[in-house]
Amino acid sequence: MSIGGSVAERAGAWASVRDRLRERGLRWTPQRRLMVDVLAQTDGHITGAELVERCRELDPATIPSTVYRTLDVLEQLGVIRHGHGRDGREEFHVLPQNEHGHLFCSGCSGSWDIEAPEASPLVRALRRQRGFAVDLSHLTVVGVCEDCSSDRGVARRS
Repeated sequence: MSIGGSVAERAGAWASVRDRLRERGLRWTPQRRLMVDVLAQTDGHITGAELVERCRELDPATIPSTVYRTLDVLEQLGVIRHGHGRDGREEFHVLPQNEHGHLFCSGCSGSWDIEAPEASPLVRALRRQRGFAVDLSHLTVVGVCEDCSSDRGVARRS
């Protein structure tokens, strides 16, 4: 699912969560409301641990298992999507506008999105040569960015 990037579209996506949960027979609990409020203030990516911490700042009684169960439900609703960081830990894309992978620099710890058009040659090659269908949201490439390569005297290869 693709969520628009305008403020109104983002607000609408979060406002609909309550009704969409109820349509599935799920309750709109204070914990879920708190999580939605915290996620609505989050741009980009967040780990489950970071979300637990932010929720606990507002409600110290926040239970991690409730947060993780709710993250699963919110992913089913399409308002978040999980992926994996360079260390393999699960992170969540908040209101994903499109499927994308990630580049991580092991030198400076920088990270950048890999959009579908940029990744498509690799994705097509893996499909053609190996019969493998890539889930781009789980594609993480670890390496060294141009700045760190220059700083370390690492030769760039084309």
